[in-house]
Amino acid sequence: MSQQDEQPPRVVIRDKRRIDPTSGAARVPAGNEPAGTGPEQGEQMSEHDSDMATAGAPVAEQPVDGVTDDAARQLAERTEDLQRVTAEYANYRRRVERDRVLVVDQAAERFAGQLFPIVDDIERARDHGDLTGAFKVVADRVLGLLDGLGVTTFGTPGDPFDPSLHEAVLHDTSPEVTEPTASTVLRPGFRRGDRVLRTAMVGVTDPESPAPVVAEQAVVVDVSTDTADDQPGAGPAAG
Repeated sequence: MSQQDEQPPRVVIRDKRRIDPTSGAARVPAGNEPAGTGPEQGEQMSEHDSDMATAGAPVAEQPVDGVTDDAARQLAERTEDLQRVTAEYANYRRRVERDRVLVVDQAAERFAGQLFPIVDDIERARDHGDLTGAFKVVADRVLGLLDGLGVTTFGTPGDPFDPSLHEAVLHDTSPEVTEPTASTVLRPGFRRGDRVLRTAMVGVTDPESPAPVVAEQAVVVDVSTDTADDQPGAGPAAG
């Protein structure tokens, strides 16, 4: 064998990585390599070749201004629609909650109104001393129902008379009061919160001698005393 045949075979290393490990730039694919840079002249690309390949790579097209404006307009429209739907849903929830509370209040007041005659009988029995035994237990439960509904009574002797709270059925006068007073309560009133469910039936006592009204003194200026001599431009009378 000749000396040339004894040489070891040539080892060729082909670097097919698309990213240059030195510069981090993208490499040109193997099929697009310029002439003269094949495997015979070296498989690895230099840093300069990588920069040239990166510079020659196609650049993504910038969006057209018209397309950007249209996308911004659509985004604004969708945002406005979302805000409108959110506001409408919030108003709907508030309206439903308000209607629900109103229905509950009306039902409670209607049920309480049916118990008022029973409460009147209980109070009359209490005044006569008949509220004892089992009847007292039932009466306490009925009054407990009103308490559970938030209904309270009002109207006691000595309260100032208020037409919005009291219904006057009796009237007299007395020097012991200084203003119209509900001196007698014939039937208590009921209210739930600020809402009056039934006015109290009372007898009203007015003051016997109301405070006199002091008349204002009017100041009268008498202009009849002015003489003709005092008037400007007036001269002596012709003789």
